[in-house]
Amino acid sequence: MTDRSIVVVGAGIVGSCLAYRLAGRGRPVTLIDAGLPGSGATRASFAWIGRPRISDLPSAPLRYLALDEYRRLEAELPALSIRWSGSLSWDGFDEEPGPRTGDVAALEPHLLDPPAEAVHRPEDAALDPVAAAEILVAAARDRGARVLTGTPATGLDHQAGTVGGVHTTGGFVPAETVVLAAGTGTVALCSTIGVTVPVEPSPAILVRLRADPGLVKTIVATPRLEARQLDDGTILSPTAYRGEADQAALLATAHRVRDRIAATFTGADDTEIVSAEIGWRPMPADGEPIVGRPTGTRGLYVAVMHSAITLAAAVGRLAAGEILTGQPAPELAGCRPDRFR
Repeated sequence: MTDRSIVVVGAGIVGSCLAYRLAGRGRPVTLIDAGLPGSGATRASFAWIGRPRISDLPSAPLRYLALDEYRRLEAELPALSIRWSGSLSWDGFDEEPGPRTGDVAALEPHLLDPPAEAVHRPEDAALDPVAAAEILVAAARDRGARVLTGTPATGLDHQAGTVGGVHTTGGFVPAETVVLAAGTGTVALCSTIGVTVPVEPSPAILVRLRADPGLVKTIVATPRLEARQLDDGTILSPTAYRGEADQAALLATAHRVRDRIAATFTGADDTEIVSAEIGWRPMPADGEPIVGRPTGTRGLYVAVMHSAITLAAAVGRLAAGEILTGQPAPELAGCRPDRFR
């Protein structure tokens, strides 16, 4: 192949970060998605960005970079409007040692029954993941990337152990490197060439409510309720999936979440339900990110993970560096696909 094209499949938060980092570096970049940017699992994410204080996970070096990388990204793209609100957790939600505060009522003045103390992480943040994906895709386009939305990828071109492009409903897109950041869709695409990526869909529900702005100040997390609020008053609250199979069941779940909000915050009795949707998060078999080149297959790079919002900025920069230079990033050493061999 004469050119050195890179194709990124998936315009969720991870693929959008990758396309942004890869574009404008002397290599033609094409970003492909079956829908619009951020329209998959990214849309249904709570989008809490934090990092561990202590971790012995293989991905710990990557996770420690999470907040710093978002600050770097925000400095480059101020329109991301990351909300550095901090987080409060109590009642055993956060089992990791952390700074505790007894001034919970000052941080969350609308709590009906504030705990005597809570774990306070003032550095934690959140963002609008769909808006972030759109901003990143626009910035990648400004750097010269070609963006193909509404274009499902149907398979990979694979000859003599080398991936040479992507088959789509709109035709074949050749590439020297194909980057799969398609969440659970990565599994099916890899299976077309006999590569196994041990990822299962892990469903969760995100409920959106409408309330008066300023009701929830931080990211609140307890075993019973997680919630954060946008500037326009929208409250986001994730909750466990319990087999909801239709809109009536999702609405019943949303009512339960609304009741929890009303029982937790003063002035929340008039909170209205906006929506409830299921997000099919990609969950690797061991819970750890899968980032890198599968052994035995040239021209292919995968980036699939849970905590995709938290890790996207760091993975975007590090993985792009590996793809462009061929030099491995030590922070990704514990995330390689070949650990499953």
